[in-house]
Amino acid sequence: MLEAVRVALDPTPAQERGLMSHAGAARFAFNAGLAHVRDVLESKGKPEWSLYALRRWWNANKDALAVDADGMPWWRENSKEAYNSGLEALADALSNWSKSRKGRRKGRKVGFPKFKTKDKAAPRFAYTTGSFGLVGDDPKALRLPRIGRVHCMENVTKRVGGARVLRMTVSRHAGRWYASLTVERPDVRPIRPPRGEAVGIDLGVRTLATLSDGTVIPNPHALRAGERRLKHTQKSLSRKTKGSHRRRDARERVARLHARVANQRRDLLHRLTTMLASTYSDISIEDLNVAGMVKNHRLAKAVMDVSFAELRRQLEYKTVRTGARLHVIDRWYPSSKRCSNCGSVKAKLSLSERTYRCEDCGLTIDRDLNAAVNIQVAGSAPETLNAHGGTGRRNDASRRATQDPVKCEPSNGDSRIRLGADARKSVLQARTN
Repeated sequence: MLEAVRVALDPTPAQERGLMSHAGAARFAFNAGLAHVRDVLESKGKPEWSLYALRRWWNANKDALAVDADGMPWWRENSKEAYNSGLEALADALSNWSKSRKGRRKGRKVGFPKFKTKDKAAPRFAYTTGSFGLVGDDPKALRLPRIGRVHCMENVTKRVGGARVLRMTVSRHAGRWYASLTVERPDVRPIRPPRGEAVGIDLGVRTLATLSDGTVIPNPHALRAGERRLKHTQKSLSRKTKGSHRRRDARERVARLHARVANQRRDLLHRLTTMLASTYSDISIEDLNVAGMVKNHRLAKAVMDVSFAELRRQLEYKTVRTGARLHVIDRWYPSSKRCSNCGSVKAKLSLSERTYRCEDCGLTIDRDLNAAVNIQVAGSAPETLNAHGGTGRRNDASRRATQDPVKCEPSNGDSRIRLGADARKSVLQARTN
């Protein structure tokens, strides 16, 4: 099993110059290889852009390409891995463009690669071979060829935990250097899963998550909290002259504020998903249509600030570690419109209605708690789509119904998972007493 371990670096000024030099070498190799491929294409030739072919071309021409003003080669100043990572990025970009053009790549269309500039391209390079990685006598250090032993902000040896380090990518973001280690661990399933009961989770914008046991996780609104400072800093950036040192410094200040917001959001999600995966034995969530949600311009910013997809991604790999089971409920399941007591489905339910009132059985319950209980019950059904590879079956009764921009549920029809009222009542009584 492959995992990523990301740590912040604390380089000395001399080491930071070396890191920037290696990132510049990767960018130079990328641009040189791209220029070569474009020249061959413009001459009606058939270029070879596999990584092996680009490496062979680079080794044959590097003495003539990487030279200073006096004509002296400078490529020996950096590790060969820096140039290789630039060529690897170019090979991947050209492959994605070719597959996208031929219709063999899913997703949106990928354009032809562009040259990387020093101002806009994020400094980045990688090590795949050589004596890189952990330092035996210093758990808070990493060994980077040609740069030396670089101090880390945390115990990286403990984070790796004896796993095999396959790759190390070094990058700079918001004024700080990071090392991302790709490690390989044996696939070991936990002997005993968490002892907690099953839980359903209703995700939202006003509250981040409402659990079927009544627990409410508030939404910190990380972007909203830092928006005032961001506006002030971005306004200052817009007044700086393009290409000036002051504009570069202002751009870094904006990047640091964005990084702070992202770190706050990521920290909350990690603490929440760790608690869920280590506490509950069965976790059920909805397969939300995030792409459809952000089409609503009134909700787009709030939806993106919550990061539903990141929360699901973290749950998927953390439940594998703890042995918990994760169930992903079909997005067409009407969790908010269905009564958690009798199973009847409302034809319409506006977003302003925060309390669910059933006209059939008279149940009055918080809207989000009602949805969480429904999600938990649906997660116990065989029709549930399991995120860990289980088969699923979609409910087709309301496939052509109009989608709700926040919760993708059918507006009419009955696509209920029939488990009986007794099962719903037992769940509801345990949550509302």
